Parts: sequence; structure tokens; C-alpha cells
Amino acid sequence: MDSIVVTGGGELHGEIPIAGAKNACLTLMPATILSEEPLTLTNAPRLSDIKTMTELLSSLGAEATSMQDGQVLAMSSHDINNHVADYEIVRKMRASNLVLGPMLARLGHAVVSLPGGCAIGARPMDLHIHGLEKLGAQIELKDGYLHAKAPRGLKGAEIELAFASVGATENILMASTLAKGTTVIRNAAREPEIVDLADCLRKMGAQIEGDGTSEIVIQGVDRLHGATHPVVTDRIELGTYMLAPAIAGGEVECLGGRLELVQAFAEKLDACGIQVEETDRGLKVSRKNGRVRAVDVTTEPFPGFPTDLQAQMMAMLCTADGTSVLEEKIFENRYMHAPELIRMGADIEVHGGTATVHGVNRLKGAPVMATDLRASVSLILAGMAAEGETVVSRVYHLDRGYEKVVRKLSSIGAKIERIKA
Repeated sequence: MDSIVVTGGGELHGEIPIAGAKNACLTLMPATILSEEPLTLTNAPRLSDIKTMTELLSSLGAEATSMQDGQVLAMSSHDINNHVADYEIVRKMRASNLVLGPMLARLGHAVVSLPGGCAIGARPMDLHIHGLEKLGAQIELKDGYLHAKAPRGLKGAEIELAFASVGATENILMASTLAKGTTVIRNAAREPEIVDLADCLRKMGAQIEGDGTSEIVIQGVDRLHGATHPVVTDRIELGTYMLAPAIAGGEVECLGGRLELVQAFAEKLDACGIQVEETDRGLKVSRKNGRVRAVDVTTEPFPGFPTDLQAQMMAMLCTADGTSVLEEKIFENRYMHAPELIRMGADIEVHGGTATVHGVNRLKGAPVMATDLRASVSLILAGMAAEGETVVSRVYHLDRGYEKVVRKLSSIGAKIERIKA
């Protein structure tokens, strides 16, 4: 397996272009199933997860072509000839379950394997199933597959989510666009990726209101048409690279970044003593006054602090002045990076969903192992603040969510290289 070697020391200066959002793109791609006409996505990120979703759509009979060095995805689902999303593909990535709603709406039936992805928590399908059943679907779990059908078609309904699940909101939203009548999703997720999906679906002819709030109203239509849509900026990649100068020192401009995508996160950086400035081209982040200050963090659904930035934030707080307390409220198994940071000299205590981080003056390079996507990049960030060399193994996780990470960090002065197995 490949590894990444990081040598700490030295401030970072320059600019980093922020890619289109992985989580948005993985949601937009299954939307092609809702129409016989082409859907084209621009500003697509170049990631292994995107290739996995392309493989899944192709297995269903859709056409998906990558153009312009992978930044444009041209898709067409005029000839869907398979209704089974196979385990061998779905197991690789959680977002594969997002074909369920569109297939039910367009075809009236679907067989979808229970999904895989990073081992950060259970992330059950209960909310997806509940919402789709309210729309009239009949769903049964057999041999690890969800067998779903809607023999009389889907019908609008009022759906109250027990938790503001992003995936469940997306699946129900897509299915509702072709349901007969009006659907109301209450306690809906409010993430920018939801708004981006709704924007795309409206371009395809869907009638949707309230996205970005906790109540979304969808008036079903008979058919959707094709569209071209740019993928929204990746707020998690944005937050990750905002932390690079915060950890190592210096000043970096994140091109394409928008403050409204990371407001709660930026407020925590401000509390730590990190300067975040909006520019005509994005967000400029700088740390110029010694150690950052400790701060407490609680992960919450958007617009709160993102769970997908918790590991990276912990890496920075390892060298903060004082003690920080992090509470993980989204996923129950998301502190697997803590033991690896401890190997680098961090002082961290984990009790259930709470991690207490006592800041140390300096981390020290060590061999560490990535356990999931966000943990992998947190260890790279920690390596930039460490004395000596840090070797991060099992970095295949990284390829699922960050494009050209070594090139981007090298361009701003980080001492980093990828070693091929």
C-alpha cells in the first residue's frame, strides 16, 4: 500500500484551489436515473468515490463519461436495464444507497445492497426506508439487500425524520420529485449539498421549495428533463486546507471558498486566534501570533460544526495553548485517529463521545496508520506541525475524498511526498 511522508517545520504560503464537493457530486450523480435525458455535471472532483459511483451507474445501464480531465461528467439514463445495485460495488461506498430513491421513482422497483464506506459508525438505513415507505414503497430486507417496489407508484406524503439525516433527506427528496401529489419532509437536513441537489433537480423540472431549511416541500411532476449543473464547492476540503496554515503557520488563500459554507467552523478558528478573511477569490487564512488557543467543539448537523472536520480540528488542538473538549454527536466511532495522534506525542483522553485534548508544545513525527478518510488527512496535518518525519500508511482512504492532496500541499510549501508501494 502507498504511504505519505510528511516532514514538519516551515510556514505555508500561497493559494489552493478548492474542488467541487465529493458529497454533493455523489448525490447529484444518481439524479440522472430520474430522467431519460442527459445530465451533465461540471466542477466535479476527481476522486475514487466518483469512479465507484460511475461504476455503479454503469452497472445499472446508465452511461457515464468523464471529460476535461475528470472535471465534467456527462451522464444519460435513457436505457436503465438492471434494477440490482450489487454488493461488490455498493460495499465500497456509503453513498451508493442514493440510487434507491431514484430507481423506485423511475422504475417502480429496486434491489440495493446495504452499503459500506468508512468504519466510523452504524449509519443505518432506517430513516431512508421509513421515508420511502411513507411514499408508498414496499421494502423488505433479504440476504443483505433491500428489495423495494412501488407497484402503484409513489404518492406524496408528510414525512417527519427522527434525525436530520443528510442521506435520508436526499433519497426521499429525489424520490418525491416523481411522486404523485405533494410531499413535505420535516426535520430535513439543511446542508449545502441538499441545496445543491435541489438546485439541480429544479433545473431538471422539479418543483421544490424550502431546501436549506428544516421543511422541504416537493410537488411531484410527471417527468424530469436533462440539465447542466456545476457542483458546489467542497466545504470539507475547504475547511481542511484552512487548517493547514492554522497548524503550520503562514497565510494561505483557499480559492473558491465561501464563508457561508463553513460559518460555524470559521467561528471556532476565530476563537483559536486564526484570522479568516473573505476575498474576491475565496477565503484567506493566516496564523501569525504563536500558538493557537484551546477551544471546545461539539459536532452538529449543518449549520453546526461539521463532523467531517472534527479529526482535522483535533490535530490542530493537539498543540493549542490549554485544554480543549470535543464532543462527537453524529457518529459514535469517530475518534479512531486519537490513538495515532497520541503516537505523535499528543495528550488525548477519550471517554465515549467526548475527547479531552491537552495541548502540548510540539508533536513528534512517527509512523501512523489512517483508519478512515478524514482521519487520514488529520494525520497529514499533524505531521506538518510535528518535529521530524511522519509516515502515514493506508492512505487509500485519502483518495476517496481529496484530489491531488500532495500536489496541493506541496504548492504552498509543505514538505510532503507520496511513496508508492
